[in-house]
Amino acid sequence: MEKKSRTEYSARNTTVAVISRVLAILMGFAARVVFTHTLSSDYVGINGLFSDILNVLALSELGVGTAITYALYKPIADGNIEKQKILMQLFKKFYYVVAGIVFVCGLAVLPFMDFLIKDQPDVPYLTLIYLMYLANSVLSYIGIYRKTLIDAHQVGYISTIIQTSSWFVQNVVQIIVLLTTRNYVLYLSIWILCTVFGNICIYFKAGKMYPYLNDKECGMLKTEEKKSLWANVRAMMVHKIGGVLVNNTDNLLLSALVGTLSVGRYSNYFLIIGSVKQVLEQMFQGMMASVGNMNVSESKERIRRIFDAIFFMGQWVYGLITIMMFEVLDIFVGASFGELYRFEGDITFVLCLCFYFTGMRQPTLIFRDSMGLFKYDKWKAVAEAVINLAVSLVLGYFYGVIGIFLGTLISTMLTSFWVEPYMLYKHRLKYSCFTYFVRYIFYTSVTFVLWYAEHRILLKIINIENCWVEMIVKVIFTFVVTNMIYLVVYFRNKDFRFLFYKARDILEKRFGHE
Repeated sequence: MEKKSRTEYSARNTTVAVISRVLAILMGFAARVVFTHTLSSDYVGINGLFSDILNVLALSELGVGTAITYALYKPIADGNIEKQKILMQLFKKFYYVVAGIVFVCGLAVLPFMDFLIKDQPDVPYLTLIYLMYLANSVLSYIGIYRKTLIDAHQVGYISTIIQTSSWFVQNVVQIIVLLTTRNYVLYLSIWILCTVFGNICIYFKAGKMYPYLNDKECGMLKTEEKKSLWANVRAMMVHKIGGVLVNNTDNLLLSALVGTLSVGRYSNYFLIIGSVKQVLEQMFQGMMASVGNMNVSESKERIRRIFDAIFFMGQWVYGLITIMMFEVLDIFVGASFGELYRFEGDITFVLCLCFYFTGMRQPTLIFRDSMGLFKYDKWKAVAEAVINLAVSLVLGYFYGVIGIFLGTLISTMLTSFWVEPYMLYKHRLKYSCFTYFVRYIFYTSVTFVLWYAEHRILLKIINIENCWVEMIVKVIFTFVVTNMIYLVVYFRNKDFRFLFYKARDILEKRFGHE
């Protein structure tokens, strides 16, 4: 395979990841619209609830994938095939164990279904449906461990294309099934089959790209290496547990405190917000292997320069999308799924705040995980989870839906907001993080002033009866105005100029311009 620069690998991975994710989202959205219009709201609520239950059980993966990926960067940079074989064999064994743990824990949840579901939904074969969700979760681990090696070699776009193709087929067939049969069990069967098919394709593709994966004979890690690896695994275990408790318990709390209808509403909002989040996270994930490679070959000054530029790019992207999403989210949900599924405006505002502040963490998380710094802030994840559960329970009890989402926002601001960048600067960038927070406050202030001003302007000038036309107008207005103001404010910013010249160089090389 032709050797490319880290920038070129990042650009290709990011481009393919974003395009693939957008296509997957469009198909997923089409399937969701058909889903909500062909099946009752009870099915929508059950879909969100069971998904969250299995996401919670997935914490048994312990974050070992991130630890293994980090361990692979140096042997890949050094061309050490034997070390790569050893790590992948460890990964394979661990994932088979994880699949077994998820299966056993998933079965153990069955007796507690009545507690988790406040209002018993009118859904036949409820136990069978849950078992199908469990089967998909277990089968998703089989063979997928090889994807890690593809990603660590900075060619993650290959596995992304395979997965997107599988999702595309899945959604097309599921839409046909819903429109012709309205059979939810058959709908889930297609999901399971496509999960297995996608994993098999990645398994054999990785074996073809890296034939040494098929060699069962390999050595053992040295004692020091094994200790270091398991220390990272334990750190990621804590992060994984904390992350799951923060990000995947909202539906459980909504179901227990409010009811399944609110779960159905949130599931539709989460589909849109989560889909946008996935696109943007894919954009940053495409840079991860290159950052990991840079970590073992570049100076801290160079790494700090790249981080500043990526942080600047992140605030621009997340600020723009937050403003656009706030203006059209409620209208879009009402037009697509029905007015029954709309939240009140203040709930949408809190959801958008959560989206923005979570998004602003992405550059820091990419550098932390690709540089193996997760052990330094592992207890932050525990604190965030405890605060989130405590505050969400209290506020959810008194204020309902908005209280649960405020709990998530408050826990993030009290922990991740400052701990993650502090640890990155202290242990790798070796520089005071004061300038980071100054930039953060400035970037956020610019975005919030723009957000408020654009919303007030739109309230005064937009009065369109057709909801789809209104959304198009608002999207165009917020996109153009926000980018224009950002350009004026940041035109002389050193990070903007750095990214501009990098992009120009890539385009010139790609299209052969001198």
